[in-house]
Amino acid sequence: ILGNLSEVSEFRLLGFSEISHLHPLLFIVLLSLYILTLMVNTVIALIISGDNTLRSPMYFFLTQLSCLDICYLSVIIPNILENLMVGTIGISKARCATQMFFFLFFGVAECFLLAAMSLDRYVAICCPLHYTLVMNSRVCKSLVAGTYVCGTAVGLVHTITTFHLPFCGFAINHFFCEIQPLLDLLCGNTFPSEIQVIVVAVFAILCPFLLIIYSYGRIISTILQMSSAESQQKAFSTCSSHLLVVILFYGTASSMYLRPKYTYSASVDKFLSLSYSVVTPLLNPIIYSLRNEEVKRALRK
Repeated sequence: ILGNLSEVSEFRLLGFSEISHLHPLLFIVLLSLYILTLMVNTVIALIISGDNTLRSPMYFFLTQLSCLDICYLSVIIPNILENLMVGTIGISKARCATQMFFFLFFGVAECFLLAAMSLDRYVAICCPLHYTLVMNSRVCKSLVAGTYVCGTAVGLVHTITTFHLPFCGFAINHFFCEIQPLLDLLCGNTFPSEIQVIVVAVFAILCPFLLIIYSYGRIISTILQMSSAESQQKAFSTCSSHLLVVILFYGTASSMYLRPKYTYSASVDKFLSLSYSVVTPLLNPIIYSLRNEEVKRALRK
């Protein structure tokens, strides 16, 4: 009926239209979480940058993680809040493409940043005598730059290929320009696009995850070989926070993108999107601050 709408200039974000009676409550909850997340991540970043005792690579990466979480969240939440206030909202094709790019950019950059953080923990525990030599300032900055390069590459590939295809619909059953709902609007055979999403997801999610698995395999092996239980506990405490963050982030991200399209459900997708785009950025700094004595000491100061 709709025909080829590849020339459409605007999409409609349906958001949470199926639970419109809960919009006021959701607005208050999400706005509160958004403000709290911005505050917590900003405080963590400022404390680390202003405390001379927190100058190790681990805290440099943690500052980058807080900045990524702030940006990642800010790409999505304003749209959700607008949707909850006025209902279905329009978004131009250019703005939709821009939103998809930055969402992918920050998300993929965070995947690779978590892998860089696991490498840092691996060197610190498995090669402590060479730690300062291996994880010097130049290496740390290069790793962070690499995460942004990977994020840019994935964001551009997905965005350009998706928005160069013809659309046969304009109603996006989501609260932002997410990949899966947009695939539902494409004309004709979407199988090549689905394969592309999975292939890129394997690169962006699975590759850094395998690096993390390898790092923690070596870390656990090294910890088990330590002579005293006190040394084992101290070594494990230095990487337990990062491990919790990895499980939280990769658990939700992999359930979103490493699955075939026929298992896609709009309601489940929205819930998963909220969990990794709203809850994870809030929990990341809390996990690190509550489980890290140096950060807690800096907070008290």
